[in-house]
Amino acid sequence: MAALPFGHSAGPGASGLWGLSRCVLLLLPLLTSGYKENTSIPVCGRPWWSKDLDVTRHWPWEVSLRLESEHVCGGALIELNWVVTAAHCIQGTKEYSVILGTSKLKPLQASLIPVKDIILHPKFWGRTFIMGDMALLQLHSPATFSKYVQPICLPEPSYNLKVGTQCWVTGWGQVKQRFSANSTLTTELQEAEVFIMDNKKCDQIYRKKSFLPHLVPLVLGDMICATNYGENLCSGDSGSPLACEVEGRWILAGVLSWEKACAKAENPGVYTRVTKYSKWIRKQIGSEALSGAPASAWLPPLLWLLQPQMGP
Repeated sequence: MAALPFGHSAGPGASGLWGLSRCVLLLLPLLTSGYKENTSIPVCGRPWWSKDLDVTRHWPWEVSLRLESEHVCGGALIELNWVVTAAHCIQGTKEYSVILGTSKLKPLQASLIPVKDIILHPKFWGRTFIMGDMALLQLHSPATFSKYVQPICLPEPSYNLKVGTQCWVTGWGQVKQRFSANSTLTTELQEAEVFIMDNKKCDQIYRKKSFLPHLVPLVLGDMICATNYGENLCSGDSGSPLACEVEGRWILAGVLSWEKACAKAENPGVYTRVTKYSKWIRKQIGSEALSGAPASAWLPPLLWLLQPQMGP
């Protein structure tokens, strides 16, 4: 059976009597689908869309990373209390917080959730051409899920996102005066349709003005490029998600990494390729957790099913 592009924790293996095994096997589809009766804890990657086509879509996993209440980077919610962003967004041990569930840069009413812990990928390096640009933010308190706050799915490590796939990048970066020196952030969350680009072609674009030998690639295997030929989002969007709809669900394909994508209109956006970091992410946050519900929530019904059935 082919692996799904988005990750879910597997249920426990069935053993023992055939009757008990059948009960567990019947429950496995519910576990692997992230099913939970409480609809306030949704499955990842299935956002609520407004039926009004004139209304801008809301991206419920979008996060505004704040430093002293000021927006510094974007991010994506992947679990109740975990956010993915770019490692280069983090400046030392300063106090960060996040805002969820709003498309406004300065919402009138919004609760900031302090960041409890920050985990930078151990291979993070560089200032000009960044490598290992991945960071995890553990929130001090779990997010409250709603139709405006929902997680995005993590792709499986083996999933290959094909060149030409349509995706979306979102953020509060400047739009109209994209390449001006005095750039400002937009008040409303912006979205741009982009397409996955071949890494070799992307590398050729960036090395035109590079002094590095041609044998040294700038766009590495743990990176992914996307472009829409001149409409890429720019400053202020580092760490923002590259979201792609695959098999009916939205996956986090990339995390915006290179700010130099804004230097020229033809420059593709370069993102940290999430499939290369999926295992590391799950190891840090605990792979047992279902999206939006800890695995421990399933222990009581499992134990009830596995206990000996007494006759009348």
